[in-house]
Amino acid sequence: MTNITLVNTLVSASKLTCIREERILFDELSFEINAGDLVQIEGPNGAGKTSLLRILAGLSRPYAGQTYYLNEDINSCRDEYNEDLLYLGHLAGVKCELTAEENLNFNLRISGYDDFDTASILAKVNLTGFEEALAGHLSAGQHRRTALARLWHNNSRIWILDEPFTAIDKKGVEELEQLFIQHADNGGCVLLTTHQDMGIIKDDRLRKIRLDYRFV
Repeated sequence: MTNITLVNTLVSASKLTCIREERILFDELSFEINAGDLVQIEGPNGAGKTSLLRILAGLSRPYAGQTYYLNEDINSCRDEYNEDLLYLGHLAGVKCELTAEENLNFNLRISGYDDFDTASILAKVNLTGFEEALAGHLSAGQHRRTALARLWHNNSRIWILDEPFTAIDKKGVEELEQLFIQHADNGGCVLLTTHQDMGIIKDDRLRKIRLDYRFV
């Protein structure tokens, strides 16, 4: 791995190794994610994409190697890193007993935000008219949009997203891609996994980290 000297390097990994159930998912994996980067983690199911995202988010520990935030081990600056991080997992994480508006309210408030207009944010994800509907009555796509709505009101520079396009239609995917580009242009970075082709984000803008399935 090259020495971490660039001030715009937000997240970096040094010789990460991940083992699950006695199988090596990846080893000696090193890279840097800079401000303005859009990065897709790609590979087949079981290659370790979600495991890598969870390690980068600080939710799991690698078997070996280190993850850094602004050139510091994330374990030594956990509070600062968490404030600059938004992580959305593969599951929508929507509470079915709450309305779409209440879910968004909850997610934004636990993230430290207290001045926002839930109706206008939900409108950005095409949930106008469903603000007071119980999430348990919404479709899978509406669940996903409820979870993603917080992206439209977020100051964290580092977005780590596991399959954000799941159950989202083509128009919704294009709107998300536009948001990702805007976030990167404003000095943030986006790391994501997806099995869908990117339509708006061109190959010359999108970096890819490839993981391959290992049988041993």
